Amino acid sequence: METLFNDFSLEMTGKDAGKLEEARDTIPPGTRINVTFLENEDGRQRLDAVRAVKRFGYVPVPHISARRLRSHDLLEEYLSALAAEDASDNVLVIAGDPTEPLGPFDDSLAVIKSGMLQQYGVRHVGVGGYPEGHPAISESALWSALEGKAATLGQLGLPGVVITQFGFDVDPVLKWLEAVRERGIDLPVRIGVPGPAGVRRLVTMAGRLGVGTSTGIAKKYGFSITNLMGTAGPDKFIRALADGLDPERHGEVKLHFYTFGGLKATSEWIAEFRRGG
Repeated sequence: METLFNDFSLEMTGKDAGKLEEARDTIPPGTRINVTFLENEDGRQRLDAVRAVKRFGYVPVPHISARRLRSHDLLEEYLSALAAEDASDNVLVIAGDPTEPLGPFDDSLAVIKSGMLQQYGVRHVGVGGYPEGHPAISESALWSALEGKAATLGQLGLPGVVITQFGFDVDPVLKWLEAVRERGIDLPVRIGVPGPAGVRRLVTMAGRLGVGTSTGIAKKYGFSITNLMGTAGPDKFIRALADGLDPERHGEVKLHFYTFGGLKATSEWIAEFRRGG
């Protein structure tokens, strides 16, 4: 169990810079903290969040949303700003939500192939994974994209990691991990886990992302979709994941926490869970 928590990562939005200080007492030094690239954020907010991550002794992992980039110049401007903060070593490159790209990058692979990442000091690249699929992308397209990104990172000599979307059911996660390894993809994988949050919030996010929340799955995870007033943490999910993992079949696996309920609530939950086992 404890092995899963070694080098776990967290996610925060560009607006969470002030909240990071509240949570710092329960986040281990050196923790990797992803900084999102959302529609309702601007460059200043993202950079402020990255600076806060650095200032408190953590490792920033800025997101780059390919389809939100309106020009090559905008990508170069962001990477340059990150490099100026000594915060460009690690990035997560995702396609992003827009159905049609707002600029020249159709997907995350286009950003990786642009050559600009290495030009501005990027040494480690995260890419997305979808154990339960994606509501707007076919399964075959998802596999093709993941295989292409893994192969390209290998050709470029860039170490990488796959960070998955969160879910509530361990079974598809384990099956997906096995399929990843069978396809020859040997990148480490960080399994996305929602930190403790209100049930209503979790169900809303799951619906938006196309993640299943049937009554049976919700019960297995530890909440009821007929009672949205409570909160839920990933206790059962993580225990089931730890029980089901086989390093020979599933490779290197770690945890990535989506902090829907807040950085402090998530980091306190992790600390308490680790103490209790």
